[in-house]
Amino acid sequence: MTHPTKQTFLSTWLSLLWLTVVPLLYIFYGILNHPTEHVYSLVTDLDRLTPFVPSFIIPYVLWYPFIASVLIGLAFKDRTAYYRTLLALCGGLILSYIVYALFQTAVHRPDNLAQTGVINRLVWLVYSHDQPFNCFPSIHVLTSYLMLRGARVFGRTIRWAVTAMSIVIIASTLLVKQHVLADVVGGILAGELLYRSAGIALSYLAVSFIRFASAARSRV
Repeated sequence: MTHPTKQTFLSTWLSLLWLTVVPLLYIFYGILNHPTEHVYSLVTDLDRLTPFVPSFIIPYVLWYPFIASVLIGLAFKDRTAYYRTLLALCGGLILSYIVYALFQTAVHRPDNLAQTGVINRLVWLVYSHDQPFNCFPSIHVLTSYLMLRGARVFGRTIRWAVTAMSIVIIASTLLVKQHVLADVVGGILAGELLYRSAGIALSYLAVSFIRFASAARSRV
């Protein structure tokens, strides 16, 4: 009775190796994070009215452990949901990089940001390591939205916690002036498209595998 459980536990940990694809893909973010010959602005009047709230830098940087934690949780809770969400995430990174290469956009950040206090210094640290490019679509938004979609397999408490954190992170991209509204909309739309596409792709692969296995057994 315990042997299958150990096998399942081991296979789950092995499935987490696919997470290494994400940092490998993220290398291209730094390569593309610079101005090109044409840099566009998607700033609207609503963006100009959006306040700068430095404290939202905290959920903004918590995005990193948040994404990793949800993906690991999905791997142990529902392997299909894990692969679907991870596939959509990787597809989202690739799609975003293609857009950045062809349609580079930039955001305007607050001038003369004081480097006093923990919060302001954290904002300055983020600004200094992330140039104001690679904005549309927002990867923070796209990936947070995917976590929200994938969290449906969790129980109510975890599901609502993931949903709330996703929404706060999405809001933080605007309130720390890392993105504009168009970036948020683009990230959500891209996330939904890729999540649905990943579901279709995995279903097709599953059906193809079953047919292949059945054909192989019939030949024996």
